Formats: sequence, structure tokens, C-alpha cells
Amino acid sequence: MDIQKIYKANTKKIGKQIEFQEEITSTHMVAKEMANSNGNNGKMIIAETQTQGIGTKGRTWYTGKENNIAMTILLYPKCEIQNLQGITKTIAISMKKAIKQLYNIDLIIKPPNDLLLNNKKICGILTEINTIGKKINYLLISVGFNVNETRFSTETEGIATSLKKEYNKDFEREKIIVEFIEILENKLETKIGL
Repeated sequence: MDIQKIYKANTKKIGKQIEFQEEITSTHMVAKEMANSNGNNGKMIIAETQTQGIGTKGRTWYTGKENNIAMTILLYPKCEIQNLQGITKTIAISMKKAIKQLYNIDLIIKPPNDLLLNNKKICGILTEINTIGKKINYLLISVGFNVNETRFSTETEGIATSLKKEYNKDFEREKIIVEFIEILENKLETKIGL
């Protein structure tokens, strides 16, 4: 992963700080540990592989080394809690739009937090909002996207896919991340305030 390409994204907050790890337990858990430190608004944690990637409902999210996108964005929204309603859908729409603009590929949003390609899961989104009373402490946005993965376990073979598996060519992960965070930041600026 060439992190320098991601730093060139046309964003004000998201991706201006990046913590990159070759191997990590979970980008989501590491971001959570950083969440109570000041100065991390928009920070991204990106890993080549996760040993304990988190999916929804306590499931594991597999991240094949140097093939996929595993990242978490840490944000401190300046809004009321109700403004965060539908945040996962906003994230899904942003990724759908990024893939459409880059490759003219139509992903299908499967509520509440999956993106599908040819009826198979290609992307999962995990959001976590931490609050005290009505005050929002932080928002974590975690994204797992199967980009160049070709090996799937027997239990996921029939239900998961990747861009490479469907189109038999390599895709640039950095380009997808940049397009995604530019679209996402633009949507979130008006929705939740950054």
C-alpha cells in the first residue's frame, strides 16, 4: 500500500493523518484506543492484514495480505445525535459512488451495512458511535473491501467476492480509498460537521 497516494486526496480532514500497519489485530479496535486523544479528527488506521478483523454481529472479517482494504476513520462530529441517523447508509452510498465513478461498476447496497457485487458480499461497513448523554464523543467508520482477493474460505466462497475475482484484473486500492474519502467527506461535512 502506497500511503503517499492517499495523502494526496482532496480532503480537509479525512486522511490527513494515517497510521499504517502491515499487520494489526483490528483497525477498528486500534482506532477505538486512540479515540479519547485529541487531535485525531479524520485520522485513518489502515492495515495490510488483520488478525482479528471485526464484522457485524461478532463475526470475523478476513483481510488477505496486500489484497484488500481494511481501514477505520476516526471522527469527532459536531452535531446532534439525530444527525447521525442513517450514517451507515451514507457511507455505503459513498463507496458505491466511488466504484461507479472509477470503474463504472454498480455495487448493490444491502441494508444495513453491506455492498454486493453479482449477489455476493464485496464490502462490509461497521460504525460505532460513542456518546455520553446527548454528547457525541466520537464516531468510528470501519470499512473492509475485497479488492484483489482470490482466495476465499469454504464457508465464504459462495457468498463473498472481490473486484479481481469478478473482473480478472488487479485494481489499485489507493485509488479506491482516495475516491471514497473525498466523496464521504463531502457528504459528512454538511450532514454531521467535521
